[in-house]
Amino acid sequence: MENQYFTDSAPATEDEQHMLSLDVRGRELRMRVSDRVFSGQRLDLGTRQLLEEAPEPPQSGTFLDLGCGWGPIAVTLGLEAPGAEVWAVDVNTRALDLTERNAHDNGADNVIAIPAEEALQRARTKDVRFDRIWSNPPVRIGKAALHGLLLDWLGLLAPDGTAVLVVQRNLGADSLTRWLEGQGFTIRRLASKKGYRILEVRTAA
Repeated sequence: MENQYFTDSAPATEDEQHMLSLDVRGRELRMRVSDRVFSGQRLDLGTRQLLEEAPEPPQSGTFLDLGCGWGPIAVTLGLEAPGAEVWAVDVNTRALDLTERNAHDNGADNVIAIPAEEALQRARTKDVRFDRIWSNPPVRIGKAALHGLLLDWLGLLAPDGTAVLVVQRNLGADSLTRWLEGQGFTIRRLASKKGYRILEVRTAA
């Protein structure tokens, strides 16, 4: 888990990579993955549920994949919204390298992979606001760290922006919903399937 989430690691060598073929929202993707990045053998079930249930994004805007891993969400956003700028953010440089490669290989040239700390600083300095945030957030980092992460990034939603989060029910999806509502966000459950909640988050008017 530490390697997958936290290690500031070198890019995966060719020997450490293998290819996955995915059918995502009607698109065939060929993605490089590594066992040293989260869900390095398959598209994880939570991300799959998010990609199946998230509403179609607008064709332009500034989007965020928070905790991008090897990039299935970011690449999908980039292909669905070719006029958008998609930020792919992670703490793991191996994940960022894979996302960058996968975006290029699949024609999502509007995806930019940025280390999390640098991205947050850039967003705050340049007053960036995100029209869409899609995320399978790293709930296993612990409640306090997760709450801080979500407050940092959900606070950068555009006034009419939305975030779509997928959280496993048994890992606190419902308590997280209540906590987010307590922070002033408006939550709508888009779906509940296969043990996951897919939540739409808006800034309260």
